[in-house]
Amino acid sequence: AVVSTQSTGIPPLGATPEVFYKQVLSLSSKGIRVLAVEGPVCWSEGRWCTSFRNLLYHFNIDKVHLFGAGLGGYLAQKFSEITFRNPMVISLLLCNTFSDTTSYSKGRMPSVYYMMPSFALRRQILAEIPSVSTTGHMADSVDFMVEQVEKIDRSTLASRLVIRSTRSYIEPQRLRHQPITIIESFDDPGTTSTIQEDLHKCYPDARKGQLKSGGPFPYLSAAHEVNLYILIHLKSFVNTKLSPYEKSTEPVNE
Repeated sequence: AVVSTQSTGIPPLGATPEVFYKQVLSLSSKGIRVLAVEGPVCWSEGRWCTSFRNLLYHFNIDKVHLFGAGLGGYLAQKFSEITFRNPMVISLLLCNTFSDTTSYSKGRMPSVYYMMPSFALRRQILAEIPSVSTTGHMADSVDFMVEQVEKIDRSTLASRLVIRSTRSYIEPQRLRHQPITIIESFDDPGTTSTIQEDLHKCYPDARKGQLKSGGPFPYLSAAHEVNLYILIHLKSFVNTKLSPYEKSTEPVNE
């Protein structure tokens, strides 16, 4: 049987799939089938996973390599966990993400977000974006993300905040059979050291892609390095039925 595989990116809390444009351009130029997606408004992680599975069915995609950042990384893990009996996820690349929502569920009930106006939702998300005093790629990435937050409608923002602030966690024993690469920035990754440590404890055998600089949005500010880690991660699947490469462009796996 022919297995249709795809590399798929899931964006963070305050972004659209446009945030992965540097990955889409670079990887597709190398013959990799890549898709950046944004699902419909879903108010629970279970419904989001159902929606995402239906999206894959719609495009006739059997298996995926998932790249997720922030909330997108958490949802990538959750989708892999939920579908583990009939696996659809081949491997995971997790960028500045988390495995437990406890840190985000303190202080505010998820139901509050149902009623908050757009400006209040945006203000909360923008408050999480660090200010950058330097110029260059880091500053450009922050500016890009601020523009992203302004593009997203109220229902989408509210539903994502509800999912992130609802207490839940990943069951890593259902994912440990998968190849996993964790990509993190040393300088202000947007998560606390405790959150990072918890993620590492979940996947002790995961590959580490560590960036000296890149900030919370390295897929924008350090795209070359992130893309290199993605290529290294996908290399082990070259010339197998789980390869995301187009056959005519598939490199030789030595």
